[in-house]
Amino acid sequence: MFHILLGAVSLVAVIWFIVSYNQLVALKHNISKAWSNIDVLLKQRHDELPKLVETCRQHMQFEQTTLEKVMQARSAVFAAREAHDIPALGNAENLLRSGLGQLFAVVEAYPELKANETLQHLQSRITGLENAIADRREFYNESVNVNNVRIEQFPDIVVARLMNFQPAPLLKFSVAEKRDVDIRDLFNGS
Repeated sequence: MFHILLGAVSLVAVIWFIVSYNQLVALKHNISKAWSNIDVLLKQRHDELPKLVETCRQHMQFEQTTLEKVMQARSAVFAAREAHDIPALGNAENLLRSGLGQLFAVVEAYPELKANETLQHLQSRITGLENAIADRREFYNESVNVNNVRIEQFPDIVVARLMNFQPAPLLKFSVAEKRDVDIRDLFNGS
């Protein structure tokens, strides 16, 4: 009788271990999928930015520093994306958003550029990509949070430690990005 009871307890423990392991693997892959969704959108935006900058460059001879800021931030986002460096990506994204905000504010001073159909299309496309990136970033952070909580909770922590599941980093927002935008700063900045 003792051997049957011991066998039943062992079988339950093995089944629990397998189920917990498989659930943790699914969470890990959800994070990868969420990151891939962000990565695709970042790549699309990366490809659109040079078109935007070139369109603006043709009309804005005296605003080169604003255009250079956008391109430098674009490079930083690309490097962080390629390295899968989530904290660096968050910082680079903040720089890019700031640069794009300044660029779009400066465009207001150039009526012929503001009316340019190509610019309007690119502005719309980039704004759409920005919104999609924000949505995907929210999904990514939620996936990371679920994973990180599960690998710290008992009894899943046992499986997580035995199988070396690691917490994933959140894609964080800067304090500046969470504040309301002061439009006057955008017009007064370079």
